[in-house]
Amino acid sequence: MEFVLLLHVLIVIIICPSMIVNSCNSSSLIAMKSKPQPPVFPSNFFFGTASSSYQYEGAFSSYGKGLSNWDIFSHEAGNILDGSNGDIAVDQYHHYLEDLDLMEDLGLNSYRFSISWARILPKGRFGNVNMAGIKHYNKLIDALLHKGIYPFVSLTHYDIPQELEDRYGAWLSPKVQDDFRYYADVCFKYFGDRVKYWVTFNEPNVAAIRGYRSGIYPPSRCSASFGNCSTGDSLEEPLIAAHNIILSHAAAVSTYQTKYQKTQGGSIGIVVNAIWFEPISNSSKDKLAAERAQSFYMNWFLDPIIFGRYPVEMQQILGSQLPAFSRKDLNKMKSGIDFIGINHYTSFYAKDCMYSQCEQGPGVSRSEGYYLRTAFKDGIPIGVTTEVDWLYVHPLGMEKIVTYIKERYNNTPMFITENGYGELNNPNSSVKDFLNDYRRVEYMNSYLDFLALAISKGADVRGYFAWSLLDNFEWISGYTVRFGLHHVDYGTLERTPKISAIWFKQFISNHSNLAST
Repeated sequence: MEFVLLLHVLIVIIICPSMIVNSCNSSSLIAMKSKPQPPVFPSNFFFGTASSSYQYEGAFSSYGKGLSNWDIFSHEAGNILDGSNGDIAVDQYHHYLEDLDLMEDLGLNSYRFSISWARILPKGRFGNVNMAGIKHYNKLIDALLHKGIYPFVSLTHYDIPQELEDRYGAWLSPKVQDDFRYYADVCFKYFGDRVKYWVTFNEPNVAAIRGYRSGIYPPSRCSASFGNCSTGDSLEEPLIAAHNIILSHAAAVSTYQTKYQKTQGGSIGIVVNAIWFEPISNSSKDKLAAERAQSFYMNWFLDPIIFGRYPVEMQQILGSQLPAFSRKDLNKMKSGIDFIGINHYTSFYAKDCMYSQCEQGPGVSRSEGYYLRTAFKDGIPIGVTTEVDWLYVHPLGMEKIVTYIKERYNNTPMFITENGYGELNNPNSSVKDFLNDYRRVEYMNSYLDFLALAISKGADVRGYFAWSLLDNFEWISGYTVRFGLHHVDYGTLERTPKISAIWFKQFISNHSNLAST
């Protein structure tokens, strides 16, 4: 029955996408999906949306906030595709009550957001706490809880105070560990009585790779063969930055567990970007290449945090170039984490480059693990192509990556902390075109189906956060890509629900109703 209902919806979407807002109106769409689906998600499952401070807040130099690395980076010519910045973004600093109403209307029971480190500690641990920043996040947290929406809070989502970079090179210095620990302590102290889910870092693997290998994110450091940077070392510096991030994470977790967790009753974890790497063939070489791809991309961070060591594949290839953990470090790391956050959007093939010849491309170097990352096999893409050049629709990858993490990390509790579909902000498209985002509906529905399958096989997944509630500033893509369930007019900041918002609301309602029966 579920298949028939889904097919009915997709047929209508496909044959009259341009009329969805009118003839194929939202009530018709809901009616076709209104029949309850089988109960595949736990009764206490979290359905939410995700955001980050720099992409959403705005108010970049107001209310005592210091400058972040992204404030500086986005103002430098040539760094952002459309020349834009996050000075205003979607101005959630001033529109948060309106956005909470949108969340409530969707039926969300959770909201993942990040705190701006520079808004709390404009000068790191050597300056005063900015009480205006504390007040703002207190109001946001209280307003969420008033609506029955749990706050999931990330301590940093790429943006850090520029002062740390200027003083000692941020993640390239072990000094940053004390700064991060102090910042985390401040947040636990002021917000931890109400925040029960903490994330130390969002996608540190992306921050290390793009900040210190390709140089396309701040601090824009790389070697000439990897990117166009004025300085850097694409082999050594990503490893150093990652090591300091891992130890900063451990310092924050240790602080939370020893000072706050018992009385506050919350949990703490980390979020990684998780790509599913499918071997391009059934050969043992390509299967090993896919494993190297995971180890050099994701396990790079999770293995030290959970097992106290870097992945074997990295040790074998990089040897002494990998930073070492001291006994003190290992002691601090032994308590692990309470959950793993998974940001999963897409999948790629992995082809062996250690024992086989490869053309140039992502992953082929020794520092990346000797594999070629490609979306194509015999000229056929791994999934449906999209307008976003890195995003291929391969929903089976959701089940596979969740199962992989489940098996490798002893079924540590998991959250899908990001999953979403992007479309280009075509200037020739009308608002109606953007609202008729039927491809996003197809994407989310298929990925949730395969997530449910992984859960039915025993994966301890406790929540799903869609990226994102609103169209927003998408890092180096600026405002050229839209991932929102709600359309944002960047001139007026008006928010308008898309078809995907209507669909997600009904999806949540269906599963909530089933959970209560």
